[in-house]
Parts: sequence; structure tokens; C-alpha cells
Amino acid sequence: MGSWEHRTSSPAAGAGTERQPDVRGDLLGFLECPHCRGVLRLDGDTVRCGNRHAFDVARQGHVSLLTGAAVPTGDTASMVAARSTFLGAGHYDPIVQAVCAAAEPALARQREGCVVDVGAGTGHHLAAVLDRVPQRRGIALDSSKYAARRAARAHPRLGAVVCDVWRRLPVRTGAAALVLDVFAPRNAAEIRRVLRPAGALVVVTPTSRHLTELVGAIGLLSVDERKQQRLDEQLGPPARTADCEYRMALPHGAVEALAAMGPAAWHTTPEALRERVRALPDPVTVTASVTVSAYLPTRPCP
Repeated sequence: MGSWEHRTSSPAAGAGTERQPDVRGDLLGFLECPHCRGVLRLDGDTVRCGNRHAFDVARQGHVSLLTGAAVPTGDTASMVAARSTFLGAGHYDPIVQAVCAAAEPALARQREGCVVDVGAGTGHHLAAVLDRVPQRRGIALDSSKYAARRAARAHPRLGAVVCDVWRRLPVRTGAAALVLDVFAPRNAAEIRRVLRPAGALVVVTPTSRHLTELVGAIGLLSVDERKQQRLDEQLGPPARTADCEYRMALPHGAVEALAAMGPAAWHTTPEALRERVRALPDPVTVTASVTVSAYLPTRPCP
């Protein structure tokens, strides 16, 4: 069933299975109509507002809140599939744990509000955070319908929404206790708007050492050494930062998935990528290096 439908756990489910909540009110209550900012309600397989703007719930469980003026340019089906494969293999698990560690203090300070993941992709990081905080709800926002399809099934307390993350987000003002931004675009003004007064923004950015062994070898894009500095100029100084750096032993299949899930996929073909990967050791040692920063809403976003 779709993420916006009423679901309860089966009587045959094990004792440790989390009860799937009635997400119709819980999740739609955090969202707003992208046309008129009105309250959204579920009417069968359609999400509607009081001004008769209607949005179909997809068979895969997500809902698109794109307006007619929005042109989605998100990841392709093959890019999303590659990301699901790579993340599912656990190669970024230390980064996932660092995100959870940064998120928990913000959520512990307040009982109200959802977790919004901007550019959520498959919902992998958001699902991990929700596992740490029982009863909290999550909204995965992404411009790719293929990503939203995956995210819709990533967690029973998660709803997936297709939207343009550079425009006004279809999230009510002050609805979010926490916003996640993991390797994703940052719409600073909108993030500030949707956060509650005691909320926080957790951002993951790569350092210049991230995947450096693959930049020249297979054509991955290099990271600007001033990336973190530019982020702080945009959002203000972070309340907390933590570095997460480790080595990964990646077989050729994982290297191909890693390249295919990112921006490099737009600039090569699977055949050309496979040929470059074959020239590498198997497995190849690759550095993962990111900074996890927590920003508070009292630090103004422009």
C-alpha cells in the first residue's frame, strides 16, 4: 500500500514489528498545497485542498506536489537504482550513523514536529533517523519521481513527496523539528521557514578528500576545497561539526554503482565507466570523507 494510506500491522507480524500508523493525518498535516498553501486531506487516492487543487497518490505510494511551472530535473531511474544498491551494501553506514548522532540532540529537545529530508533520494538516511526516534514522522522531499518511489517504502513512518526543492517547499511553516540535507541542494530561506523555533538543520558535505582516489581514475567530480566555507557563509556558523573519514574496500561492482549514482553519471556511459573500472585493483581502497554540521534556527538563513 502507498505511504499516504491507512495501514496497520498484520496480526501475524512478530512482536518486534513496529505498528504502522494512520499516516493520513499525521503526514498530510505537515504539508501544504503548493498552489494556495491550503490544508491537504486525503480523498481516496487523491490529495486535495479546500480550493479543489488535487494531486494523485501514485501506485508506488508517493505523491507529487509539483506545480505546473515546476520542471523536475531529478535523478534518473538508473541513478536511483545505483544509489539503492550502494547504500544497501552498507558502504556509507558510518556516515549514516554520524547523521543519526547529529540528529538525536535536536529531536530530544522537542516533542513536536516532523523530520524533513530535502533531496532525500531513496530515503535511506531519513529511515535510519526515524529508527532512532520512535513515533516521529518523516517527509522525504525529492525532485525525482524515481527516488520518491523508493523513499515511499523506506520506512512505515515516512511519506515521500516529489517537489522542486529550489522553490517554496510544500511543507507548513514551523512544521519540522529537524531538517536533513545529505549531499543535496540547500534552499536556505525555505529550510529556515519550515523549521520550528527549537529545531535544527543537519547538513552532510564532502571534504576535498572524499573519493579522491576515483576522481582521476574514473572521472568523478572533484570537491571544491572551499565547500564548507561557502556553506557556513550561506547558513551562518554551525553549532556543532563532526568529521567522518574512513577507508572503504570497494569491489568493482560497488565502484560502478558509486559513479552511476552521482553527477558523473550525466557525463559518461555505463560501457565507458565499466572499462575505466576494470583498470582498477579489485577491490580498490577509497576514502570516504565528509563533514556533518548542525545549524540552529537562531542562526539566520538568508
